[in-house]
Amino acid sequence: MIYSIISWLVVGFIIGALAKFVMPGRDPGGCLVTSLIGIAGAFVGGFLSNVLGLSVATGTLDFMSIVFGVIGAVILLLLYRLAVKR
Repeated sequence: MIYSIISWLVVGFIIGALAKFVMPGRDPGGCLVTSLIGIAGAFVGGFLSNVLGLSVATGTLDFMSIVFGVIGAVILLLLYRLAVKR
């Protein structure tokens, strides 16, 4: 159980960092917010892949899971930037 939580945090941090690489810029919040956006982005990406019929949920972490996670994190990062600017 604890291993699963730690692996989600590590994967979320990696996905958040990849999303930040795709959308560079100044964001308040630092590493913690980047990690949270990455974790949430993985969920959003998984949801989008399921809606589009491209479900990649196989119980393992593969390339397409990372791709959809990054897409979800980029969407959330964009929404976060729009919300913070106001």
